[in-house]
Amino acid sequence: MVTSVIFSGEVRSKYLQARGINVVKRFRVLFPLIAAVLLAVPCFAHHMAVVVAQQNSVETLTSVQLGRIFKAETRKWADGKNIVLVFHYYSAGETTTLEHLNRMSAAQLQAWMREHKDQIRLVGSDQDVLAVIESTPNAVGLVDVRSLNNRVKVVRIDGKLPLEAGYLPH
Repeated sequence: MVTSVIFSGEVRSKYLQARGINVVKRFRVLFPLIAAVLLAVPCFAHHMAVVVAQQNSVETLTSVQLGRIFKAETRKWADGKNIVLVFHYYSAGETTTLEHLNRMSAAQLQAWMREHKDQIRLVGSDQDVLAVIESTPNAVGLVDVRSLNNRVKVVRIDGKLPLEAGYLPH
């Protein structure tokens, strides 16, 4: 016969102690192990990659250069072609990255996007960003690393690739 009983915290503690189970000791042993596992697994929630078309000559940028591009302060590539910014209508990862990179609050970023709407192409998804980047050699955009494909080129930022420490602020 199996009986299910709900114990209060104090009763449960006495019950476990009576059976020689030291909850505090087990917690002290298990907690660091659980924390190590959770911290060892990278969180991809806001890992964004800067992408350009395969035919774009850009291979690497500094974070300062990228910030100037994403603020529309730098409007032309080194070859003289106009830069087309491709952003999402809404992407939490992209928004966070742009806020940190450009040192703007969410409100400032929204105001900036309204002021520069003629220089920005807004799309609905990472797949849309990739499609525009593929078909527009002078475009640059941000996509989640999980959306990357081999039809676009990932730009190194400060010599680093996505998922390397220091690639982009997030």
